[in-house]
Amino acid sequence: MTAATPLRAPLRAVEDTGRAVLDVVVPVFDEERDLGPCVRRLHRHLTEDFPYPFRITVADNASTDGTLAVAEALADEFAEVAVVHLDEKGRGRALRAVWSASDAPVLAYTDVDLSTDLNALLPLVAPLISGHSDLAIGSRLAASSRVVRGVKREVISRCYNVLLRGTLRARFSDAQCGFKAIRADVARRLLPLVEDTGWFFDTELLVLAERSGLRIHEVPVDWVDDPDSRVDVVATAIADLRGVARVARALATGALPVARLRRECGRAPLSAEPSPDAVAGVTPGLTGQMVRFAAIGAVSTLAFLLLYTLLRGVLGPQPSNLIALVLTAIANTAANRRLTFGIRGRRHAGRSQVEGLVVFGLGLALTSGSLALLGALAPAASHGIELAVLVLANLVATLLRFVAYRAWVFHPRRQHA
Repeated sequence: MTAATPLRAPLRAVEDTGRAVLDVVVPVFDEERDLGPCVRRLHRHLTEDFPYPFRITVADNASTDGTLAVAEALADEFAEVAVVHLDEKGRGRALRAVWSASDAPVLAYTDVDLSTDLNALLPLVAPLISGHSDLAIGSRLAASSRVVRGVKREVISRCYNVLLRGTLRARFSDAQCGFKAIRADVARRLLPLVEDTGWFFDTELLVLAERSGLRIHEVPVDWVDDPDSRVDVVATAIADLRGVARVARALATGALPVARLRRECGRAPLSAEPSPDAVAGVTPGLTGQMVRFAAIGAVSTLAFLLLYTLLRGVLGPQPSNLIALVLTAIANTAANRRLTFGIRGRRHAGRSQVEGLVVFGLGLALTSGSLALLGALAPAASHGIELAVLVLANLVATLLRFVAYRAWVFHPRRQHA
């Protein structure tokens, strides 16, 4: 596959044979109640509003109820419905199995609750059918998206995507929306390199595609939260954080062959020579630096509090504080390097992270010391008081971090040395 390989010719060939152009996967685990209404609604929408042949594949993830029987009955009812049964759980495992075996040129998936309005399905896959884009995602965070969900899930989603931008330099806006599509030829390249078999599968696939120079199309969606969702938020968040750390390590060590993938299937750059600003960036003035640093600091503090709260239910206060602070410090350093101090490119990026961790040590001393002092003075302090103390300690640490970043870590003379 080359960068300019469109799907127009294969699409005509597929239409001539009557095979499906689009294969929509619905991964399910113990969904005997919701599966029937989901597939019927999806089938009706595709029949009435989708102009190409399609297939709906129900991927049963080792369900223990009557889900498989419902799926097989739907396959008997509709010629366009197929069923794949897996003996192990995992959304990523289900998508890998079905996408790897499908003969359709465009592959997609949607959650069984159909939280995403199906009117976004054709805009999602049209750029893949035309060859304009390589992957497509529904975004609940786009300006024109209309989303109904609780504050908790909204905060978690936004903090997670800020973390991805800071740690993995991700530019896509919504990693976890259960509404995505990919060209089959691209999937064959990327799927063997994606390790996760659960909820982090989406993020890992998108990061790998982006680093390989592929084009990711984003579609604003209307999305209504499913109040009966059985996703374990804490377990999923911890698994995602582990996945972020694993992928970051693989990228840093070269374990992921993104350079080879970029040569084989990435889109060619518009210009062979990068502009000077793309390497060194344009450094904002002091006022601009302070505004951007404050904004990043506010998001980092929010992410820290969220991570601390999630981890606090599993670990003690000190381990929770350490893990949350390390992750947000890495994201904070990367975001400030690019956005606050206008430094782009990979030159000195590793050194900046190491020096950022030194600055992080000061923040750790302040926050850990404040927790220790609180424990000594008020052993029965509530969780709310714990958070208030941590917020105050983080504010002091943030001020010192700005001074250290500006005068040492990201000083222009050191960056251009």
